[in-house]
Amino acid sequence: MRSFKYTKASNADAAVQTVSANANSQFLAGGTNLIDLMKEDVARPVELVDITRLNLTQIRTIADGALRGNLSIGALAKNSDTANHPLVRQNYPLLTQAILAGASGQIRNMATNGGNLNQRTRCPYFYDTAMPCNKRTPGSGCGAIEGINRYHAIFGWSEQCVAVYPSDMAIALAALDAIVQVQRQDGRQRMIAFTDYHRLPGSNPEKDNTLEHGELITAIELPQNNFAAKSYYLKVRDRASYAFALVSVAAALETDGDRIKQVRLAMGGVAHKPWRALVAEKFLAGKAATEANFKAAADAEMKQAKPLEHNKFKVELGNRMIVRALTQALNGGSA
Repeated sequence: MRSFKYTKASNADAAVQTVSANANSQFLAGGTNLIDLMKEDVARPVELVDITRLNLTQIRTIADGALRGNLSIGALAKNSDTANHPLVRQNYPLLTQAILAGASGQIRNMATNGGNLNQRTRCPYFYDTAMPCNKRTPGSGCGAIEGINRYHAIFGWSEQCVAVYPSDMAIALAALDAIVQVQRQDGRQRMIAFTDYHRLPGSNPEKDNTLEHGELITAIELPQNNFAAKSYYLKVRDRASYAFALVSVAAALETDGDRIKQVRLAMGGVAHKPWRALVAEKFLAGKAATEANFKAAADAEMKQAKPLEHNKFKVELGNRMIVRALTQALNGGSA
């Protein structure tokens, strides 16, 4: 690990100003991803700004204003505290399921919500500094395209990058139409729709999200919904625990009788960002909640997939998982 300057921030304004003033500085929260990257010489910040003492841990229902009734989740609340909070378990069980499907208990006890959103890909070519990687070193090439790409993207990839985004929590947040609250350098807040927060690789795969340097996530907001009774998070991985998804699906339904009033679907392990299955959602809206319609929706979504040499299995796997996740959600799947 290379040497770096360590600074403790006393408040959010100071943290934002310090990081904004240094292009090679980063915020430090739980450190479960950043410290690993520094040890592997993938990340090389010259200054870390410790934000762990900031008052950004609250999980609460918003009491007034335009967002009254929404749930606000502090960026520095731990993943484990978030998953087990009564307001989350009762009203957003999909989020509880997704968080508990990720990492290990020890890591969830350290990892923060904001850090979870900003974690980097686990692509082995990104971690191996001897291999070309446009995400790590722009312009060096993508070793995974012609290499071993079993774990890589089938949606939205470019010739510059085929890496996938690793978070489980974020897949549920995508399905729940979350909003990311960010503090800017001028002290003002801006709100980012979750679908706009993470990026597809395009020609700039080194950019994981739409944050500007120095902007700080302060909270994640969840709109009120009627999905609690019918939601489910399904994850398939190579081993039963402490493994990233080959494919995951977050499914949420609101029905009126046997008709689908609203549906949300998001997928993990298939793209550079949480993948909203908008084609499947559009197909299912207003239709009967039947296995036949679930299968047709899954077929329509997965027809867009462009698998690589070693991950063609993800197309059939994703197809079956969409159907199963929707079926489990319809049957009242819960954490």
